[in-house]
Amino acid sequence: MHEETTFVTPTSADRYLIKNTTREERLRIVKESLGVDVDCEGFDGGLADMYDDYVEGLKELSQINAEFRGHYFKKDEAIKR
Repeated sequence: MHEETTFVTPTSADRYLIKNTTREERLRIVKESLGVDVDCEGFDGGLADMYDDYVEGLKELSQINAEFRGHYFKKDEAIKR
């Protein structure tokens, strides 16, 4: 009997995982996704602040986005009541 080897093909999202990026790359990813010039010296975080944990390697983008959506829906539900 032969044991079959399974290869997992990385998804395009895998390239954004903390384990696959440096801090500098994560900062660039956040800035570019928000439409901020990467070389802008006077970059004021604003919305980008919520992605600090990703930049610092503490939370994945998916975790931060899920937390944001959860918080948003909870507030939205409270308004409807």
